[in-house]
Amino acid sequence: MRMKLPEPMRIAFEEAEAAALRGEVPVGAVIADAAGNIIARAGNRTLELKDPTAHAEMLVIREAARLLGSERLIGCDLYVTLEPCAMCAAAISFARVRRLYFGAADEKMGAVEHGARFFGQATCHHAPEVYSGIGEERARTLLREFFKARR
Repeated sequence: MRMKLPEPMRIAFEEAEAAALRGEVPVGAVIADAAGNIIARAGNRTLELKDPTAHAEMLVIREAARLLGSERLIGCDLYVTLEPCAMCAAAISFARVRRLYFGAADEKMGAVEHGARFFGQATCHHAPEVYSGIGEERARTLLREFFKARR
C-alpha cells in the first residue's frame, strides 16, 4: 500500500518536475510552518541563474527568510526531494530549520546521511530532526529518468 505524501512534499515534487522541464536537475523544496502552511517553494535553478548556489533548498530558505523577515526559520520545516548537500545542510543549520524531510538518498553528494553527515559533526551548532525516505522511490525514479534522457 502506498502512503500518501504530506502536502508540502507533494508540492516539492511539483517543483522538481518543473525543474526537470527547465533542464535543471529535478530537485524541489518547500518550507512550511509548524501547521503545514507553505511559506516558500522552489526547484533547482543553477543553470537558469548561472548560480552554483541556486539549489532548491537555498532558494526556499532565502525566500522564507525574506517573507518572514528573519534569518532564523525557527518552527519551520523543510521538505526536499533529494538528500541535501553540504552547502544546503549548512544553510539548514544556520537557518535553525526545525525538521528536515527528504526523499531520495544521495550517496555521491548528500551530506545528511552520507558523506560529511553534517548534522552529526561537533562543529554543527543546530541539527534539525531528520526524516528520510519520504517519497523515496518517486524521487529516485524522477532523477534516474532525467539523467537517462541526457545520456
